[in-house]
Amino acid sequence: MADKNADSPAPSSSNTGSQKPTHPNTGGLRGVRTTSLFRAVNFELFVKPNKAVMAFGLVAITGCVAYIGYMHAMKENKTDELIYEQYRPDGSTEWTRTKRSKWD
Repeated sequence: MADKNADSPAPSSSNTGSQKPTHPNTGGLRGVRTTSLFRAVNFELFVKPNKAVMAFGLVAITGCVAYIGYMHAMKENKTDELIYEQYRPDGSTEWTRTKRSKWD
């Protein structure tokens, strides 16, 4: 009798009735039972990676970092503009800073 049971096909996971089929090949959290709230809040853990969205995000982050660097460089350049060359009547020159108020 043991031979007859060995020849019978094993039941598949799709024929188990009301149970939802698991996704053993996908890995990660897709096969784990979670609440709808967890899936809604952490949707990036359950969706397949999208290369177009990743490329857009990379360009957006790079642009933000570049803009912050640009603003920092412009602020440093403004401090250089506060110094100017002053010409005296006798022909000599002197580097002078602009007068600033306490409010600047």
